[in-house]
Amino acid sequence: MDGSVGMSNSGAGHGDVFDVRKIRRLVELMNEHDLAEIDLRQADQRIRLRRGPEQHAVMAGPALLPAGSIPNPETPPPHRVGAPPAADEEADLVLIKSPMVGTFYTSPSPDADPFVNVGDRVSPETTVCVVEAMKVFNEIPAECSGQIVAVVAENGAPVEFGQPLFKVAPGAYS
Repeated sequence: MDGSVGMSNSGAGHGDVFDVRKIRRLVELMNEHDLAEIDLRQADQRIRLRRGPEQHAVMAGPALLPAGSIPNPETPPPHRVGAPPAADEEADLVLIKSPMVGTFYTSPSPDADPFVNVGDRVSPETTVCVVEAMKVFNEIPAECSGQIVAVVAENGAPVEFGQPLFKVAPGAYS
């Protein structure tokens, strides 16, 4: 993993979450299990390892999370398109699929607006949801351009690897 290690704890002692051997082991586990992110907390200390096409960074420091930052599985399901597309239209749609097993959330927290709604235009970099796996919230990009025509997965529901989450009508981002 190409990245930098940033630590805000000046005296990493034995058994400390910021022990370099433990960080190396976490990176090995990330590679071994193809994880995009690991986020650990110990008292007021935090270590977050994240990898992706644009970012290879390790961040560490005091755990500062805004109240209500964990998605609530009791959040009502997102609005869906009233009538399903016709079979011909269905063939032209692109599916955004889950890259992992986990729990699907449409928004970053229970009181926040969804990342995207039906009718929104997305680009490949647009975050469309998060999938929580092993207490790690992974932001899922659209990886395509077009307009969201359906939210297929239910907010707070478990999803499988490769399971469709959204249907997108392809087209230029505008």
